[in-house]
Order: sequence, then C-alpha cells, then structure tokens
Amino acid sequence: MRNAILALVAALPLAASGAGRTELTWYGHAAFVLKTPGGTVLAIDPWLSNPSAKDKEAARKLTKVDYILITHGHGDHVGDAVDIAKRTGAKLVAGFDLAGALVAQGYPAAQATMATSGNIGGTIALTDEVSVTITPAAHSSGIKKDGEPVLYGGNPTGFIIHVKGGPTVYHTGDTDVMSDMKLLGDRWKIDYMLACIGGHFTMDPVGAATAAKLTRARFVIPMHFGTFPVLTGTPAELEKALRAQKVKARVITMQVGETRAL
Repeated sequence: MRNAILALVAALPLAASGAGRTELTWYGHAAFVLKTPGGTVLAIDPWLSNPSAKDKEAARKLTKVDYILITHGHGDHVGDAVDIAKRTGAKLVAGFDLAGALVAQGYPAAQATMATSGNIGGTIALTDEVSVTITPAAHSSGIKKDGEPVLYGGNPTGFIIHVKGGPTVYHTGDTDVMSDMKLLGDRWKIDYMLACIGGHFTMDPVGAATAAKLTRARFVIPMHFGTFPVLTGTPAELEKALRAQKVKARVITMQVGETRAL
C-alpha cells in the first residue's frame, strides 16, 4: 500500500504539467507545433518568425521536429520550414506537387519523398501513434520569391491529425468555408479545429462559425488573424457568430507562445 501511495504522489506533478497529453503551441498566424504523448513533434505552417511572434528566434530553438506539415505554398505558411528541416531532419508532409516545388526551393529532397507527401483524401501514417489526412481548402498556393515568377504550388490543403488514444485536430489551412467540411465532420470526430478567422484572404469569423457547425468540432482555436491590418476578424466576433448560428463549439483563444494540453 505504501509503495502504491508513493507511486501516486510521484505521478501528480506529471499530470499537472500535461505529461501524457497531446500538447499544442501557437506561434502566431497559422503556425503551430504539436507534440504527441509518444514524443512525435509536428510543426504546422511554421512561419515562427511572423510579426506576431514573441520570440523571433523560436525556429532556431526548436531542437526536435520530426515532421513539417505545410498547407500551401505561400510564404506566410512555408515560413521557416527549410531552415528547420535542414537543422532537424524533419520530413515534409504536404501535397505531392507542393512537395516537389519546395524541394526546388531548397527543402532537402531525402526528407520530402512520396512516403510523406500525398494528395487530398489520402491519409499518411507517420508513426504507429499519429497519422495525417490531407483535406481540401479553397484558396491558392503559388510560391513567390522576390524578383521571380510565381511557381506552381499544387492544390491548397488542410490537415486532419489523428493521435491514437488522443485528440483529432483539424488545421483548416487558408480557406473559405466549404460544404465539403460537412463530409469531414461526418467521417471523423473532430475535437479541435484550428480555424482561420481573419477574413480578406480567408473566411472571416462568421464563415469560421459555419465551418464549426459543418464539422461539428468540439472546440475552435482561432488563427490567421491580427498578423496584418487587413486580417480584421477577432475571437470575440467568432464567439458572437457561434452564438448567432446556435453552434455548440467552444472557442479557445490561445496567446502567442502559449502551450496547451489537449
């Protein structure tokens, strides 16, 4: 009995710190890092040096990244991916055409193979614990470097991340609300939807509320807002839109640099 009590007491600090849980860190804009209970680290649209970032050196401080997920070819989503990949050996998860274009832009070819690139509708098993489904997005995906023509970046996408025994997380990518989102909610139980709300280039808070309704997501984490003056949507407007549409999803407004146990 004494040993059992000591074991329970020793476990308490781990539970309080979120150990054994999936952890999500928001770096501003659409950039997230997700860490699974098994220790797999996924960086999603890793523009970690974006204008909202609290730490402009955050990308260099990432010592372990196993996979980099990129929804489309725009610079505010590709971000620091190439530098992170070269330093950590992270494999690229992206649409097949985008993966090829990013290799041409410097992403290490050996880390951007068919094994982890796919197309809309495909599910890629990364480990025994985590897999990623590539989803549609209504946007564009051209890759632009200063002084060079726009390169074809394939179809824009989103990602549904499935953690075995843990949450299902839907990163919408840059998109408008689409009726296709209902099919995603019909097929998978989405726990957390990381939803763009800024407007102008993507859906606004009203559109994001409709997306939450279609997917039946339990929680909505707003992203892609406030980084630039034109991205005017706010979490408060999202909450208002959810109430107006009688959507039960709850809003979780993360602060830049914050880590949450999901």
